[in-house]
Amino acid sequence: MIKKDYKAIVVGCSLGGKEAITTIVKNLKHNSIPIIIVQHLASDSDCYLATHLKPYTDSAIYEIINNLPIQQNGIYIAPANYHVLFGENKIFYLSVDEKHNFSRPSIDISFESASEVYMNDLVGIVLTGANSDGSVGLDFIKKNGGLTIVQDPAAAKSTFMPNAAIKMVKPDYILSLSEISFFLEHLNKNEYTPKQLKLK
Repeated sequence: MIKKDYKAIVVGCSLGGKEAITTIVKNLKHNSIPIIIVQHLASDSDCYLATHLKPYTDSAIYEIINNLPIQQNGIYIAPANYHVLFGENKIFYLSVDEKHNFSRPSIDISFESASEVYMNDLVGIVLTGANSDGSVGLDFIKKNGGLTIVQDPAAAKSTFMPNAAIKMVKPDYILSLSEISFFLEHLNKNEYTPKQLKLK
């Protein structure tokens, strides 16, 4: 069930994620809810995604650091080689705990941490990727009353991650990238009904 007061959006992706995120962000004309992006990265990656996205949005873009406050309309990028955790006071924390699903940052870990803080005020989105990271975290979000979205596998560069999430979670919506942009832009407004989005 769609509410009108979601407080945060968490997005997980891996292989093909840069292109998918770029499509969503450049088609998102207005953003009033913080968007936190967790993409699998090599341990020595720099903050290329934050730099890459800046020309496509008016929102402030941050690479997450310890104790960074979560602002209303920011877009936040998980750094390489750290898990991203959420504090009760809406502040980010970074962890170097063991890799999960061969990944650090782990989508599952961030999704579960965000869900513990935001509960049913959270939107979780799983995009393209080549392993199952994100499925358990998305299921955790759904069980806590959050809204769950998965990229349509038919249009994903790598179908493994969205298919795994669909199989485990039965998400609220399975959408194309352009539909995800539309959804996020109109979230917390009364400008559409759920029937205007494809539920597959």
